[in-house]
Amino acid sequence: MGRDATLKRILDGGIVAVVRSESSESLVQVVKALADGGVTAAEITFTVPDAIEVIRRVRREVGDAVVLGAGTVLDPETARAALLAGAEYIVSPIVNLDVIRLCRRYDKVVMPGAFTPTEVVAAWEAGADVVKVFPADVGGPPYLKALRGPLPQVRLMPTGGVDLNTAESFLKTGACCLGVGGSLVEPKAVAAGDFARIRDLAAQYVEIVGRFRGAD
Repeated sequence: MGRDATLKRILDGGIVAVVRSESSESLVQVVKALADGGVTAAEITFTVPDAIEVIRRVRREVGDAVVLGAGTVLDPETARAALLAGAEYIVSPIVNLDVIRLCRRYDKVVMPGAFTPTEVVAAWEAGADVVKVFPADVGGPPYLKALRGPLPQVRLMPTGGVDLNTAESFLKTGACCLGVGGSLVEPKAVAAGDFARIRDLAAQYVEIVGRFRGAD
C-alpha cells in the first residue's frame, strides 16, 4: 500500500491504537479484537518483546483488516526492519530526521513525535505526514488548540492522555486523529485475555469519532 492510501485509511478511521505490552503472547488476538470493534489502525511498539516477529504475525493473520504500523521507533535501522516485516507506517516519540527521510524514500507514512512549536514545525518541514503531539496529557486539549492556532496546516495526532473522557475534546480542538494507548489496549484486559473488553472499548472510541464527525 502506498503512502497516500495508508494515510487516508488512518485519517478516515480517526483512531490509532497503541499496542504496548510486556508480553507478545496474545497481541495477534488483541489486534483482531481492535478490528472487530472497528479500529482500523494499530501500531505495535518496539517496547514489545520480539516486536518484529509480532508485526510479521499480525500482518500474516490479520491482513488488511487493520493498517499496521510500528511505534516507539527511535532510529532508521529499526524503521527499515519494521517496514520489511510488514509495517505500513512508522510512529516515533521523537523527531529523528533520518527516520523521516527513510520513510519518504520508501513511500511510507511517518508520524514523528513532537511537543513544542519548534519541534512540530521541524517535523512537518522534514516531511512528516502527521505530527504526533506527545505527551499530550501535559497540556491536554487546550495545548493542542494553542498549537493549532499558528499551525493550522499541520496534521496533529495527540497521544498520551487520550481516553473516553478527553477524546471528543481533542477532536474539537483540531486533532486529525487520536493515538490511544492503555485506555484502549488495557494492560489488565491483555493480561487476562479479555479480548471482548478490548473490542468493546474500540467500539466506544469509534462511536465517539463517528458522532463528532457526523456533527461537523
